Amino acid sequence: MEKNCINRVTINLYIISHMPKHKILVIDDDEALSFVVKTYLENDGYNVHSAHTGADALTIQNNERCDAILLDLGLPDTDGFSMIPRLKGITQSPIIVVSGKEDTTDKVVGLELGADDYITKPFEMRELSARVKAALRRNPPLVAPVVEKAVSETEEKILFEDWILDRSQYQVFDLAGATMDLTSGEFRLLEALVMAPNRVLSREQLFDLTREATFDGYDRAVDIQIGRIRKKFDDNPSNPRVIKTIRGIGYMFCGQIKKSA
Repeated sequence: MEKNCINRVTINLYIISHMPKHKILVIDDDEALSFVVKTYLENDGYNVHSAHTGADALTIQNNERCDAILLDLGLPDTDGFSMIPRLKGITQSPIIVVSGKEDTTDKVVGLELGADDYITKPFEMRELSARVKAALRRNPPLVAPVVEKAVSETEEKILFEDWILDRSQYQVFDLAGATMDLTSGEFRLLEALVMAPNRVLSREQLFDLTREATFDGYDRAVDIQIGRIRKKFDDNPSNPRVIKTIRGIGYMFCGQIKKSA
């Protein structure tokens, strides 16, 4: 029991140290409120950038590629509504309008211009944080560059366990040359995991790496395909050795990669 607890703590520490922080851009001319929001979200584990003008916001977003944007409509150098399409022109990140304007017309205009959500001031910080999390679930960020690089620059043939993954043929062979029966989706999922060994990949990252078109935070597509892959490897689902489940996060490939084939 004590050993299992130590292992769970070790895994959790590994996850915390390896999962990239989501970047949030807070755009508000009220520096005091902006500081409060920034501090609260940082305590929630986000990397937060602040901008007090529209011009600064566009510069920061171009440089930092923030994963979600909180936009106040009352900016000193530009109309807040006009910032929505301008931001949408340089990013696909979700925009949450944070405004003191409670009129329904303002909300409708903001949403029709491309905002993903609208919250009025004053607001509870817990609600704001929950809306940020929901927006990120609906619009998962792009895969972390370190993962993308690991996938794109590896050899075409990789020998792991007693299998050869051939990226050029989109197939997996055993050492006798027999082909494993994988669907294209299963192959892309296995490929993503094999190319990032001993690294936790979230479901969002796996969707991005396998080029899935949409993602729903409650979608079971990845889980179902992982189950099928495990069966084909005879990897015990109750105690998997090759593809481990990191509860609440995603999956990690723990198989032995021997060398390039």
